[in-house]
Amino acid sequence: MAKSKKRMTDAQEFEIMKLVLDKFLWLGFIIMGWGMYQSLSQSNIMAGIWYMIAGAVILLLFLILIIKEYEIWR
Repeated sequence: MAKSKKRMTDAQEFEIMKLVLDKFLWLGFIIMGWGMYQSLSQSNIMAGIWYMIAGAVILLLFLILIIKEYEIWR
């Protein structure tokens, strides 16, 4: 006899997704904040711009994951 897999409800799946995606938000903002600090603390503004761009890319990935997973536009 094959065991059937338990399925999560939409609410349970959403709660787990929030826990994971929250880390993406923190990571993106921390990287952008570090880039801002680097830009302001050094005479070369470009020193931190790459960090800020990397943080923005992480936040855009976060946005794409949410739209794909939850189909917000429908």
